[in-house]
Amino acid sequence: MSDQLHPAGASEHLDRDAPVPLHAQVSEQIRARILSAEWPPHYRLRSEPELAAELGISRGTLRRALSTLIRDGLLVQVRGRGTFVTSTAIEPSIAQKLTTLSEDFARQGVTVTTQVVSHEVMPAPSPVAALLDLRPGQSVLRLERLRSISAGPVAWLVNYVRVDLAPGLERADLADRSLFGLLENEYGLKISTGRRTFTATAASGRTAAALQVPENFPLLYLEQITYLDDGRPIEYSDVWIHSERMRVTSLLSRR
Repeated sequence: MSDQLHPAGASEHLDRDAPVPLHAQVSEQIRARILSAEWPPHYRLRSEPELAAELGISRGTLRRALSTLIRDGLLVQVRGRGTFVTSTAIEPSIAQKLTTLSEDFARQGVTVTTQVVSHEVMPAPSPVAALLDLRPGQSVLRLERLRSISAGPVAWLVNYVRVDLAPGLERADLADRSLFGLLENEYGLKISTGRRTFTATAASGRTAAALQVPENFPLLYLEQITYLDDGRPIEYSDVWIHSERMRVTSLLSRR
């Protein structure tokens, strides 16, 4: 007898008569999802009750499978947030206030202009769909914007926003409004938490052209996933920052 395994829409079998324990079968199948990038870095797994029910196994079996992957460094559990696929890089956590760049600039009195380069509703790319808990091919708003200060372009932003939670967002004017502010004030969505990852990268192609820098110019790359207060992801973004015109500072305290 066998049971169906359906993570991320896949259909695989758990063989209860096999000599390999169920928890080992589950851990290997989840490992395959991670290594194939079907579950990309920062993908948040469903809650234990949901995932156990989806897999047709007990929570105890699921916990043993997840423990193996946590021990192997493929998953990480964050208290109060859930279980995430890890990145290949070391990621120390730094507590920060969740604000947008436009809100940060406004608070500091910096004059910034925003150019909306493109905005379209499109099927979510597979990694984005996974991170936003969407079905493959489900629609998102893809938004490209360029932020500039008096010295020149400072940030190139590409956002993917769930339109099932914010219908009609593609008709909004986002040149002079904060995306978070619009989602909260116009749609009544309560943005609660987010996860940001910073890495160094070299400018290339369209990003280099937008920020008016030569190829291989050093940029700061920011990847962000934003969640509502009920835990649903609402937005994913890629941001490339001109490293000579903007720095990111964290204000920290030690308890």
